[in-house]
Amino acid sequence: MKLILGSASPRRRELLDQLGLVPDAVRAPDIDETPRKNERPRDYVARMAREKAMALDLAADEVILCADTTVTCGRRILGKPEDAAEAAEFLFMLSGRRHHVLTAVAVRGAFGIRERLVDTVVKFRPLSNEDVNAYLASGEWQGKAGGYAIQGLGGAFIPWIQGSYTGVVGLPLAETATLLTSAGVTAKEAV
Repeated sequence: MKLILGSASPRRRELLDQLGLVPDAVRAPDIDETPRKNERPRDYVARMAREKAMALDLAADEVILCADTTVTCGRRILGKPEDAAEAAEFLFMLSGRRHHVLTAVAVRGAFGIRERLVDTVVKFRPLSNEDVNAYLASGEWQGKAGGYAIQGLGGAFIPWIQGSYTGVVGLPLAETATLLTSAGVTAKEAV
């Protein structure tokens, strides 16, 4: 089976590489990622992964892997901040608190669609104005759910997590490997 990565995220490609998988192609779906009114975060992230997988064309010998990650603080969905002001708002909201990072994975093939949702609890240490301003100046917040990257400078804000580190990065590897194996996708032998 050919593996199609339904994401332009370089982080997801790097994580797949850790499984020994190189996608045969990358196709980024173009869907509306706006949460529905009163949509619960778990429902939202699962819907996004599923809609991404369903939006892409699929050949008989292909398996499409899509994922979506969102940060939630209470029932509020913290997507990718639109600007530095929103990123600052998110960081101060998370400061000194626990929050959830939800990553949904959808694998689609001739068999249909298989899905998993991984919920990781992340604790932020209290952040100072200096912490937030330095982080904003780094630009790392751009394009990141919740306005931070655990695998980068944002990792200094996090004293502990409960759950999947790779899920927070954007692709929970254990669950993804299980889904792909069940779909007939395995690492290619080194030549």
